[in-house]
Amino acid sequence: MPINEFCNRDVVFATREMSLTEAAQLMREYHVGDLVVVDELDGKRVPVGIVTDRDMVIEIIAQSLDLTKFSVGDIMGPQLISVQDKEGVFETIRLMRSKGIRRIPVVNQEKGLVGIVTADDMLDILAEEITELAKVAPREQEHEAKIRAH
Repeated sequence: MPINEFCNRDVVFATREMSLTEAAQLMREYHVGDLVVVDELDGKRVPVGIVTDRDMVIEIIAQSLDLTKFSVGDIMGPQLISVQDKEGVFETIRLMRSKGIRRIPVVNQEKGLVGIVTADDMLDILAEEITELAKVAPREQEHEAKIRAH
């Protein structure tokens, strides 16, 4: 199944120029730990990075730096990994594992932002699938019992 069927399309995003205070306020307002950093190109949002609450703590707060002197673009991850919206779930999981990332933006063919998928999202998807699979054996036994009873 393509990842675009599972991605969260309500992506909270920031621009490179956004202040860290504004970014933190967005995270608080939307109860998220990360923002996808985008550039607006030809009317579409193109992801260029991710900034996390942890980035803010490690890069700025833990070093007692002046929060007002930095923007989102200053602390966002240096290299963004994204996945095409038509990519499969398991291929996306493999990519996340191989790159050691817990969240990945989903983009369309034009590189426009479609959504985001996190490791927690993937765990939810897989747990649901495993639960459905676990229901097969009892149903099979029930079906066999009905057939054999006649």
